[in-house]
Amino acid sequence: MTDKSIKTTNPLTERTLESYAMMSDDEAMKLVETSHEAFLEWRLKSHEERAEVIAAIAEELRNSKEEYAQLMTDEVGKLLKDSRAEIDLCAHICDYTAKNGPEILADEEHDVPDGRGLVTYSPMGVIYGIQPWNFPCYQAIRYSIASLMVGNGILLKHSGNCTGSGLMLRDIYERAGLPKGLFGVLLISHDQSDKIIEHDLVRGVTLTGSDKAGRTVAQKAAAVTKKTVMELGSNDAYMVFDDADLDLAVKTCVQGRLFNNGQTCVNAKRFIVTEKNYDAFVEGFVDAFNAVIMGDPNEDESGLGPLVSSSQREQVHKQVEESVAKGAKIVVGGQIPERTGWFYPATALVDVAPGQPAYDDEIFGPVASIIKAKDDEDAMQIANDSRYGLGGGIFSKDVDRAIKMASVHFDTGMVNINNYAIASPDMPFGGVKNSGYGREHGEVGLKEFVNIKSITIAS
Repeated sequence: MTDKSIKTTNPLTERTLESYAMMSDDEAMKLVETSHEAFLEWRLKSHEERAEVIAAIAEELRNSKEEYAQLMTDEVGKLLKDSRAEIDLCAHICDYTAKNGPEILADEEHDVPDGRGLVTYSPMGVIYGIQPWNFPCYQAIRYSIASLMVGNGILLKHSGNCTGSGLMLRDIYERAGLPKGLFGVLLISHDQSDKIIEHDLVRGVTLTGSDKAGRTVAQKAAAVTKKTVMELGSNDAYMVFDDADLDLAVKTCVQGRLFNNGQTCVNAKRFIVTEKNYDAFVEGFVDAFNAVIMGDPNEDESGLGPLVSSSQREQVHKQVEESVAKGAKIVVGGQIPERTGWFYPATALVDVAPGQPAYDDEIFGPVASIIKAKDDEDAMQIANDSRYGLGGGIFSKDVDRAIKMASVHFDTGMVNINNYAIASPDMPFGGVKNSGYGREHGEVGLKEFVNIKSITIAS
């Protein structure tokens, strides 16, 4: 990226895809004003009218699936089959919102002393989203569709890596009938982004990214009293209890670590295995990682594509090397291949301990940290020994006990029991601690950026 343009690059070929002119300050501010002007009309639409447009967006996403999926794979290197699945998920989010939004956001009647009360879920205004590259469609859909259902206007600052994907989403929205300008895509710098946060017409800010980026943006928004939702990084722990189905645990944990080329905030990252299962788990995990085919993300047989950028690969390798220097041991992978494309092999570390990046930090790539625990309770203690708390998992045949451990003891926002899943439109998505605050998806996600308005009527 230069100060004048944004270039997108194919991680497989290392060749430039497109160059996009960055906006001037005046152009960026005009986009804010345009979104606000469109919002003034959109907020007057009924819930049912908004739902009709959102249902049409779902169909337009499906109609554009092959073209959009290919663009995402070209821009960020994700497996083409995963890109297609991402579009399916995004269309499903639109379906859910269109079907359930009007009822969830309906006015509520309340009994109050000497009269009656009414609670409305009213739109707030223009909501600004700062989004990463790892899910070019989903990250933008996740916050924007909920806010559009509420009646808000939307601005998107997407990662430069997937600029084309952000612009394609705008076009899909408008082809489906969303008023032109209501959803605006900003091609701007970080300094310009700060001015957008400060803009009087911007009423809320949401960011998905690292905990460092989240702190920076949240502080800037707080300085001008703006509501924020932060979905930040994590080093999600997946625990294998004494009574786990070991074959299921290995298969699922491998899938959870490598999904999206290992570049997901809710990837399974730390695998905390009791002594009883540890040796067998490591052996099975190494065998599975050795069998992964690293290659062209467009090919069906590929199980692992390239990382998004050269700098991303360098960061992942640096974290692996630093962990090894501090006592971790590589049992599979760990070597950068000599080939075109920013590939990094499926890598697993053992002897992982506090003070190592593999234990303390988020490794945003296909690197697994396998940690031995004495028993189930020790595994939970290790899982909670993290500054993060986004997702996680438990493998146990005693499902009722696993549910209790998840609900009472696991200090994280989302828990999978005997499975791995990233998101569901009807279940809240978000975390605690340095993984952020606020929720997306489901009823609570729909109500994050609303003006919850109390109206009291005298009897």
